[in-house]
Amino acid sequence: MHGACDLVSRFLPDLAPWRTSRDFRLMWCAGLITSFGSFLTFVALPVQVKEMTGSTLAVGALGAVELVPLIVCGLYGGALADALDRRKLILWTEAALGVLSAVLLLNALLPRPLLWPLYVVAALTSALGGLQRPALEAIVQRIVPHGQLTAAASLNALRWQIGAIAAPSLAGVLIAYAGLRWAYAVDTLTFALSVVLGLGLRPSPPSHDAKRPSLRSIAEGARYAWSRKELLGTYVVDIAATGLAFPIAVFPFIADDLGAPWSLGLMYAALPAGALLMSLTGGWSSRVHRHGRAVVLAAAGFGLCMAAAGWSGNVWAVLAFLALAGAFDMVSGVFRATIWNQTIPDALRGRLAGIELLSFTIGPQFGQVRAGGSAALLGLRTSVWTGGLACVAAVGALAACLPTLMAYDARTNEHAVGMRKAAEDAVSSAA
Repeated sequence: MHGACDLVSRFLPDLAPWRTSRDFRLMWCAGLITSFGSFLTFVALPVQVKEMTGSTLAVGALGAVELVPLIVCGLYGGALADALDRRKLILWTEAALGVLSAVLLLNALLPRPLLWPLYVVAALTSALGGLQRPALEAIVQRIVPHGQLTAAASLNALRWQIGAIAAPSLAGVLIAYAGLRWAYAVDTLTFALSVVLGLGLRPSPPSHDAKRPSLRSIAEGARYAWSRKELLGTYVVDIAATGLAFPIAVFPFIADDLGAPWSLGLMYAALPAGALLMSLTGGWSSRVHRHGRAVVLAAAGFGLCMAAAGWSGNVWAVLAFLALAGAFDMVSGVFRATIWNQTIPDALRGRLAGIELLSFTIGPQFGQVRAGGSAALLGLRTSVWTGGLACVAAVGALAACLPTLMAYDARTNEHAVGMRKAAEDAVSSAA
């Protein structure tokens, strides 16, 4: 019996960050609340555009208008995260995002809602997300012990997945029976609650030698990333995977094509559902050391599952392959985050988080544009399965071109060893 319990515990999530860090608990709870509301809008916004236009290109254009603000503000947000108090930056951007959600609610309450505010709010939301996310990523390194960073990445992924599963399912019900306005109303409320929780975080001031936000400081972060080919590999592999094999923009049309409009919410929830299953059995991840190899294999598995979803004509098979793709994506995300947090110096963490933000958000944004455009040209199914195969081919080529990513080992990598020693010395000094 004892052996069976030990075996089960090896696969359960590692809760050490929850037990040791009050700030991590606060951020986790605030993030769960706000991600729940954000996913409601994530479903409601493309549905509203579809209802108003009936065009795959119009839905895909949401990704296009979000792309440029994300690039510009993501990089600048990284510089801000190194130069300002990260707690204040998170709180102010969270409050502003709540205001934008309220704008969507007001527009939905109009007798004849307007189309252009949907694109404007999508662009501004992308800009604010670009300013906020580097600080959210960078602050984890400060509030969680070095040896618990993989566990923290898994728990943060778990938080995201809970919202991503529950919210789309609720969104489908709200939109169908109460209207879009209720999805936007709940989103606005969740932002207010997350700000209240965020006020309890301890200050996170910049380091004493922090540099002012500037093009020069952004360029310094970019040069550091370029000098670290294993870091560069984590970025480009994720961009290739999601940019080529992320067809969520056409989910409303696929559900109709399969004769199952009821499945739309399940399609949005399938990816995070698979990721959640992997997180709940992800205790093993803390015992993996070849993180680069895991990133590459998981990205290739993601592409294969998307190709299989495109080939499938049965709605339940499509949902199953989407869930499996979500599990692979979660594995890739956890180990990418582990490499970043275990090896990047705190003084550069914000700027590198800005680059990371681009890597895991530009891909999906471009993927929406690609999926919508190729669906209009080639058809829905072809758009999905060709994207999945292109993902596998691209990831394989990148792995061949970046051998340092495949060779990365947290036990021997000089940057990981140096950061681990610095963390141990800091603990010894404090004692």
